[in-house]
Amino acid sequence: MLKPWKLQDLSLLGTLGIAFQTLGVVYGDMGTSPLYVFSDVFSKVPIKSEVDVLGALSLVIYTIAVIPLAKYVFVVLKANDNGEGGTFALYSLICRYAKVNKLPNQQPADEQISSFRLKLPTPELERALGIKEALETKGYLKTLLLLLVLMGTSMIIGDGILTPAMSVMSAMSGLQGEVEGFGTDALVISSIVILVALFSIQRFGTGKVGFLFAPVLALWFFSLGAIGIYNLLKYDITVIRALNPFYIVLFFNKNSKQAWSALGGCVLCITGAEAMFADLGHFSVRSIQMAFTSVVFPCLLLAYMGQAAYLTKHPDASARIFYDSVPESLFWPVFVIATLAAMIASQAMISATFSCVKQAMALGCFPRLKIIHTSKKRMGQIYIPVINWFLMIMCILVVSIFRSTTHIANAYGIAEVGVMMVSTVLVTLVMLLIWQTNLFLALCFLLIFGSVETIYLLAVLTKILEGGWVPLVFATFFLTVMYVWNYGSVLKYQSEVRERISMDFMRELGSTLGTIRIPGIGLLYNELVQGIPSIFGQFLLTLPAIHSTIIFVCIKYVPVPVVPQEERFLFRRVCPKDYHMFRCIARYGYKDVRKEDSRVFEQLLIESLEKFLRSEALEDALESNLNDFDPDRVSVASDTYTDDLMAPLINRAKRSEPEQEFDSEVLPSSSVGSSMEEDPALEYELAALREATDSGLTYLLAHGDVRARKNSIFVKKLVINYFYAFLRRNCRAGAANLTVPHMNILQAGMTYMV
Repeated sequence: MLKPWKLQDLSLLGTLGIAFQTLGVVYGDMGTSPLYVFSDVFSKVPIKSEVDVLGALSLVIYTIAVIPLAKYVFVVLKANDNGEGGTFALYSLICRYAKVNKLPNQQPADEQISSFRLKLPTPELERALGIKEALETKGYLKTLLLLLVLMGTSMIIGDGILTPAMSVMSAMSGLQGEVEGFGTDALVISSIVILVALFSIQRFGTGKVGFLFAPVLALWFFSLGAIGIYNLLKYDITVIRALNPFYIVLFFNKNSKQAWSALGGCVLCITGAEAMFADLGHFSVRSIQMAFTSVVFPCLLLAYMGQAAYLTKHPDASARIFYDSVPESLFWPVFVIATLAAMIASQAMISATFSCVKQAMALGCFPRLKIIHTSKKRMGQIYIPVINWFLMIMCILVVSIFRSTTHIANAYGIAEVGVMMVSTVLVTLVMLLIWQTNLFLALCFLLIFGSVETIYLLAVLTKILEGGWVPLVFATFFLTVMYVWNYGSVLKYQSEVRERISMDFMRELGSTLGTIRIPGIGLLYNELVQGIPSIFGQFLLTLPAIHSTIIFVCIKYVPVPVVPQEERFLFRRVCPKDYHMFRCIARYGYKDVRKEDSRVFEQLLIESLEKFLRSEALEDALESNLNDFDPDRVSVASDTYTDDLMAPLINRAKRSEPEQEFDSEVLPSSSVGSSMEEDPALEYELAALREATDSGLTYLLAHGDVRARKNSIFVKKLVINYFYAFLRRNCRAGAANLTVPHMNILQAGMTYMV
């Protein structure tokens, strides 16, 4: 798969090729909406005159024109995070410009990752600086922003339940009027069979059949457009009058409350619009824009116009409008294509749900789950078993309980509109904070699209008692899980920071650490980015001896899509040199795939440590007036102690490309290089490191239990001692999550009081 930054440089021919591929991934959900939109709309408003048909058609036309076209194609797609889109991409983009992440592990060194691309607000623009300061200093704004992002994410997961149920059942409903005896029970059973098959093949990935997605959807859009033109020419081409928005006014004047209920059905024509932004990482802005404006938009308009033309002559056909408007001779080919398109739309939504959960896990907002990578070539293709079977069970329940597309449609729109409103708020914040857009234009964006989406939300909320409660229940459940996990994780991290071991105590222990040092490397995994974790004291008390080299390893996710491999590891010396203790922070982006096995990870880590030692010796050789030794200095980037890692390996303020200075080719001179190689202290440390490596690596893992203090309020005790504890007990264990060999593990337990 091409990287996002390479996608931006494609030629016109290459962009056309990528645009063709977007049809099979991005537009499946929106493309299958003609199966059920008018069926739902006219179940609320019976057709009594042409005003009903033209008004509903006009509503659909301008809904598609305002939300997907005007909002997403022309504005939202530009608010991407280095080519990545979606709710979490917007959140990570905001996190880079303002310290709003509630987990306090941000470091100045993160800003030097090449994909960070941070451009701070200009001092002249006081508004942007004021917003940045407010977000960083007011805790309730951080919490509000996090809840907003989690709400949008939980609704996307809810869509992963409703989309397969709605799409598959709508496609199969075509058999009800064509096959004798094919009633509701047969529809439900056949839909469940297809859904079970769909979710059962997820573990194999979509790589082997994914190449068929775009041709099938292209054929589907061609069918929509062709059938639409056929119906326009055969029945009533004058329905193009619906391009006049005045018919919307007439529609509401005529039907009043019924029209308001029908408006909720019109929302279904833009289901999947958020995928244009969420799936941006696999394509490019130009390709998505090109596919929508040249294929999707015109074909959808022709499809809805053709159905409207058919309804003007056959007003009683609204319940089965799509299949009734298909010419009899083409029914079975169109049915097969519709079923395939529905399955592809469902597949795209399921894959998007997996990606969304993975991003939430990376940003510390979802319990750790097993992730299986289904493709060696495409890093974005993943499979999460727990989520997959949960979605399947929920889809089966939805189909079994509601038993009709009309009832599922009542539940379908709420989640979609909710996600759109979240993206509108976040993009407005990006405009004000990062783009530094004119205040009037930013407010216009918020007021125009926010008002439209609020109207749609109020319309779909009227369906709560008719099934609209389903997505709200799903969203509330996932929102609770994600917020409780994030809340507990933040409290645990803060407790670890408070209880870390002081440097004075380490000096008192001496280089032997108060025990026996044996050859070998101990990799102590913890979440701290600075200081010595208190669990290390537990190992010193429990073990009869400790390894000659200790490396505190922190797996950290930073708010960027991808961290280049050469910038992965950030090293720092802990305590004086004779202690042989280091800290390594392995940094990953929220789209990075940690698929390297333990041996590869160990090799990369040891190689990076050797480079760190050499670069440290090089800098010592270049410095003629070093200050007194600081036992916890930052890769000799400064001569005084700092709380943060300042940069990878040998960064200094005067150097802008620290990662490029690892290799000997870029050393200032051969004389300096040769003197560094002859440095006896360096040779001794490298020899000690090789000896320790040959003796083997041991993984020191902490099993931390989190408990609320006795004087905590009841709600906190309930959340931490029961809800968060339940999630920790049932999520993926540390050893499995870190992909470390089980034969080389030592574990120690510790209880953190929060």
